[in-house]
Amino acid sequence: MSQTQTAQTTDVSEVSRTVLLDGQAPSGAYVACPTFSQYGFGWLRDGAYCALALESVGERESVVRFHAFAARIIEARAARVEKIIAALDAGAPVASAEWLPTRYRLDGTEEGDHENGWPNFQLDGYGTWLFALHSLYGTDVPAELVPGARLAARYVAAAWRTPCYDYWEEFGDRVHTSTLAAIAAGLRGAARMLGDAGFDATADEIVEFIVARCVSDGVFVKGPEDDRVDASLVSLATPFALFPADEPVMAATIERIRSELASPSGGIRRYLGDDYYGGSPWVLLTAWLGWHDRVNGDEAGYRRAVEWVEGAVSPLGTLPEQIVSEPQLPEFVPQWEERWGPVADPLLWSHAKHLLLLNGAVEPWS
Repeated sequence: MSQTQTAQTTDVSEVSRTVLLDGQAPSGAYVACPTFSQYGFGWLRDGAYCALALESVGERESVVRFHAFAARIIEARAARVEKIIAALDAGAPVASAEWLPTRYRLDGTEEGDHENGWPNFQLDGYGTWLFALHSLYGTDVPAELVPGARLAARYVAAAWRTPCYDYWEEFGDRVHTSTLAAIAAGLRGAARMLGDAGFDATADEIVEFIVARCVSDGVFVKGPEDDRVDASLVSLATPFALFPADEPVMAATIERIRSELASPSGGIRRYLGDDYYGGSPWVLLTAWLGWHDRVNGDEAGYRRAVEWVEGAVSPLGTLPEQIVSEPQLPEFVPQWEERWGPVADPLLWSHAKHLLLLNGAVEPWS
């Protein structure tokens, strides 16, 4: 990398660190985006990746505060979790408003009516949080976090077969491979943190389900009911290490993402047919693939990703959610802009993935 590239990387890296730290509320939650009308909340998934990113650059105090926040809000809902688990064990339905929410207000309270608000039932965030908690603490998790961690693990272990919204708050009537991967990785972490082999056994069952039901034409796909690839499938290898990068199906999936979801300039889109802001390339997904390339020795792929991501800095000097100059479906860009305004900027998850692109390790089970 040239001196100019090195200086630019350093500058953007400092911006990413600052955006994440400035985006942390007094409660410990990280706001998804401080300026976008729909994203002024804390997602456990986005927050977990912010924590992993800040852990990678030594900002431990911030990370500790986030994990305390997550454990606290989950433990506060212990009676609700027990009710959900009992219903699932009995084969009884769980009302939509009973599920734990995908996102919280920054003070840890909930928005209200699940039926009329945001698509607010996802399981991936709870699994990703457990994974990030294990990343920070290993087997030495503080005693005050154990009740929340155990509740989260029992919740996702009981609910993993349940259809829910995917990473993108879409397709709420389906089971999703990337969601299953987050749950399995979270349960692997929980098994180690809590000394409970039962969580590992459930993780094994989930991985077996992924292999049996979520592979089509030699690649991992969005889910049993959708044979498209989704860029979030990178997570099965990076960072969750459920499959090695050179496992044939995993390797073929990465190449399919690279060939099918890349924009003309090399940015990575979510999936084919995506119409959200035109299905444009996402900064965080481009960084995610580059992170995978770096930890697996693809220096050229890594360098391309760094150049693209750091070239996506907006006039605000920050990283947005996506770049709308290369949409799949151009007619949808003005529709979303009219509805919600310009794309989210800064998106904390974009800055988190930028730091992980540069610094993130993938050795969760060593």
